[in-house]
Amino acid sequence: MEDPGGGDGGQAAGSPPGNGSCGGGGGSKGKQASPKGREMFKNQRRESEGSVDCPNLEFEYGDADEHGAELSELYSYTENPEFIINRHCFEEDFRTQVQGRGWLELEEASQKAYIMRLLDRLEVVNREQRLKVARAILYLAQGTFGECDTEADVLHWSRYNSFLLYQMGTFTAFLELLHMETDNSQACSSALRKPAISLADSTELRVLLSVMYLMVENIRLERETDPSGWRATRETFRTELTFPVRSEEPFALLLFSMITKFCSGLAPHFPMKKVLLLLWKVVLFTLGGFEVLQALKIQKRAELGLPPLAEDSIQVVRSMRAASPPSYTLDLGESQMAPQSSKQRGRRGRKLLTKQDSLDIYNERDLFKNEEPPPEEEEEAGEGESTLDGELDLLERGPLVPPLLSQTPTTERVTFPKGLPWAPKVRQKDIEHFLEISRNKFIGFTLGQDTDTLVGLPRPIHESVKTLKQHKYVSISDVQIKNEEELEKCPMSLGEEEVQETPCEILYQAMLYNLPQYMIALLKILLAAAPTSKAKTDSINILADVLPEEMPITVLQSMKLGIDVNRHKEIIVKSISAVLLLLLKHFKLNHIYQFEYVSQHLVFANCIPLILKFFNQNILSYITAKNSISVLDYPSCTVHDLPDLTAESLEAGDNNQFCWRNLFSCINLLRLLNKLTKWKHSRTMMLVVFKSAPILKRALKVKQAMLQLYVLKLLKIQTKYLGRQWRKSNMKTMSAIYQKVRHRMNDDWAYGNDIDARPWDFQAEECTLRANIEAFNSRRYDRPQDSEFAPVDNCLQSVLGQKLELPEDFYYSYELWLEREVFSQPICWEELLQSH
Repeated sequence: MEDPGGGDGGQAAGSPPGNGSCGGGGGSKGKQASPKGREMFKNQRRESEGSVDCPNLEFEYGDADEHGAELSELYSYTENPEFIINRHCFEEDFRTQVQGRGWLELEEASQKAYIMRLLDRLEVVNREQRLKVARAILYLAQGTFGECDTEADVLHWSRYNSFLLYQMGTFTAFLELLHMETDNSQACSSALRKPAISLADSTELRVLLSVMYLMVENIRLERETDPSGWRATRETFRTELTFPVRSEEPFALLLFSMITKFCSGLAPHFPMKKVLLLLWKVVLFTLGGFEVLQALKIQKRAELGLPPLAEDSIQVVRSMRAASPPSYTLDLGESQMAPQSSKQRGRRGRKLLTKQDSLDIYNERDLFKNEEPPPEEEEEAGEGESTLDGELDLLERGPLVPPLLSQTPTTERVTFPKGLPWAPKVRQKDIEHFLEISRNKFIGFTLGQDTDTLVGLPRPIHESVKTLKQHKYVSISDVQIKNEEELEKCPMSLGEEEVQETPCEILYQAMLYNLPQYMIALLKILLAAAPTSKAKTDSINILADVLPEEMPITVLQSMKLGIDVNRHKEIIVKSISAVLLLLLKHFKLNHIYQFEYVSQHLVFANCIPLILKFFNQNILSYITAKNSISVLDYPSCTVHDLPDLTAESLEAGDNNQFCWRNLFSCINLLRLLNKLTKWKHSRTMMLVVFKSAPILKRALKVKQAMLQLYVLKLLKIQTKYLGRQWRKSNMKTMSAIYQKVRHRMNDDWAYGNDIDARPWDFQAEECTLRANIEAFNSRRYDRPQDSEFAPVDNCLQSVLGQKLELPEDFYYSYELWLEREVFSQPICWEELLQSH
């Protein structure tokens, strides 16, 4: 039986694997009863998975991709003919205004004067004329590519024109048009009547959203070579998007309302990809990216009097190196193929155990100074049965005696990094829990939350408490929860809380009352865009801005549309994952209960199984997908002649090692899953119930350090609930968790001795959290302003004696009102008495 990766089925056990490709998938099936047959089966599966030869991915995680790539994802390939239409609309109008010169030849004053004339004509009643003017403005925002020779020139003039357009008030004008288009009931009703929606149904909206996106993305980008005036323009634009001036809501809320309207079925023609991309960039621009978040976190800790952070998490993750993927055949189900042999191996291991402290062996042998073996040797060691026993002895049951370690072959030794990447952390609850157990054991009673009194406890306990306190970490969330408890207990004495009007606070207040609908809508679209989702008749149609009016008739056109649809879905997943992650991180920093409110609604809307469903695919194939046609990407398609496309060139795709947006999406979704489940026992058990361990373990095939880190974090929190057999069969994964994930000193994740099996508490945990969230929202946002603790005057004489300022109209119409409403109305006192 031959292997897809090129290896021979009869290859000797432990020999180097064949030439498997990164995208290889699928495994061989068969029944092997003997150990030799099982070893051959493992080698074949390992080679067919192709995980060994997949190279390290040189991926740098950030707020967004390169500038050109972010702009190109705004357009689908079926929109490419519209570039020419935009150019014709501009040039036709420009010739009537300016004679004999191009846009790039004009002085800045002349350019501004022309833009003002365009904006004046944008207010015409005729819809077609208004669309032509909007297309001419879009051509300017696209970089006036008709006068450029290179892609760099197009991107430069796109940024220059975007700043110019904003300074002339273009964004405000387009915002009014967007309000008008979203409220256009005629367009909605005509789209609802159509059996199939295409590009033509969303033309006006696509033009408006494209201009606004280009302005946001170009102005958001900062470069050292930018003119000095652009920085002030950028800050003004950020303020305009954050603090509503003309409307009563920030701009992001309009986009959220478009998303909910689309998901409710009232506006199926809305171009969701453009809306989501614009929403992501607006949130990123107004609230800030990951580096801004880190700076805000440092600043907030200083304001609260907390010690500074031990490390910069962004830099730590960037300096990590990817680990070799673990084996995939020794999973729980497959390890039960030979239960007898595993029991024998377990008995052999127990005979070698001593009660010596494992750290003694590491100190004597100094294994931290060992050089790491080559990848092939490391992978061989991970697959062998003897190594499984060796790792099991070292990590799960205790160490082997030193002479036996020296007899172990070099390829079977467990190697450790020279230092752990993260500083360990200890929570206040951990110290209290440790002291409670120690006091019960040694002196027979507890002292509650007292962590200072150590009377009656032996000396080793004193040392343990000292070590725990050295690594104690108080988070911003802990302080916020404590403050909230005090405000709930003593509202009168503490007075009103001073809430700083930050961009994050303004956005939360605006989103608060419709936040559940917003989260459900985002998850609905994410489900529709997930590659594992099957097409259903009742699912929402997210392809309104990618399907052409005339469906393809040739094989080449069908292939091109298929690539376009897949790319379209990938971009939607990218934008939704980035929006949700940014919102969670900013809300958590602003106030923990804002974060918990969003998190709980995501969990209630089945976000956890949805993300697991997304990862229940060949993630390696998804990350290396070639759903792009580089010659059709903006700005390349605007300055280069389009070559003849063939089926072979479409299948070949680009030469990139991986797809940036797909790897970015996967990391975002994993981070999202970590945020939803961290310190939540009930949600951790959801990961166990949904059998997430094999799904997450398969994602470790991707050799990228950051993705592996968040997968290992998710595996760590549920390891104790997966059983001894799973831990025994996945020792290489356990080693990777130890090496890469932050240590919590009292966390018994690797052994499961303190399994917390309380299924009746799951609902109580969420209900308690929900009660705290509702109390927070009610206290801070439900009450009328400036009136909670104001004294009430209920004396009739003083109330009637107050002098009130009445409007001038009152004096003119008061006598008329008395005549009409009082004197001319008969009063029936009997009816008045009867009614009482």
